[in-house]
Amino acid sequence: MSAVLHHHAHAAAIAGEYAPDSGWIVFTWDGVGFGADGTLWGGEAFVGHCGNWQRAASMRPFRLPGGEKAGREPWRSAQALCWEAGQQWPGAPGDTTLLFEAWQRGMNSPQSTAVGRLFDAAAALVGLIHNASFEGQGPMLLEAAADGEGRAVALSFVHNHEGVLECDWAPLLTMLLDESRSAAQRAASFHASLAYALLEQARTLRRIHGLDLVGLTGGVFQNRRLAEQAIELLEADGFTVRLGSQVPANDAGISYGQIIEAGAQQQGSS
Repeated sequence: MSAVLHHHAHAAAIAGEYAPDSGWIVFTWDGVGFGADGTLWGGEAFVGHCGNWQRAASMRPFRLPGGEKAGREPWRSAQALCWEAGQQWPGAPGDTTLLFEAWQRGMNSPQSTAVGRLFDAAAALVGLIHNASFEGQGPMLLEAAADGEGRAVALSFVHNHEGVLECDWAPLLTMLLDESRSAAQRAASFHASLAYALLEQARTLRRIHGLDLVGLTGGVFQNRRLAEQAIELLEADGFTVRLGSQVPANDAGISYGQIIEAGAQQQGSS
């Protein structure tokens, strides 16, 4: 029996609560957790069932300058996205020349796909926060700031060299940096954009794998605005959607998911 990956445990937690033997599409969006390829996952979608998960969708990867520091300093995630996309950020705090050189060389700049860090970046880019008192503060401020329905930005998707469907977050930067729009409008658009991106990934995976049972898990789905928008869009498109009821979506549910996943792995190998 192999070790249980962080995001496999998230997937198993939601599947285990409802239907561990059914075929699922599970979105595991959170901060960061080590993935099978050694990078920091956090924007994944898996297809399959407990004990047998296949990574099927993700976010365009980006490198986090300073590594773990990004969790408490949202400006680092914002700067990372801008550097990755070749975009200038007038609101960057101070001189980042040395940090940029380290980032270019990959020094203490691990690769990540984490949606939680995209939320951190968005909060910093719209001017809500640069440094956080606790991890998750930036996303909480962004959710609180969002007002109105929000105009979704269309995001593109490609299958990478591993066959994983990647969503490109880069088109969000122009909107997030548009100071002609209020922070409330930009925050609302960010939420709407990710909800629609999730729908498009789910649609593609349904066509490929024939699955219509969707689970939403990971700390990002504690964001009520995002979760409700995603559920509404998915259900309107014919999906059956499950959000944790008895098991927390965040890392408080990880130990339960590890037990379910380990048990399923052991059963599958016996």
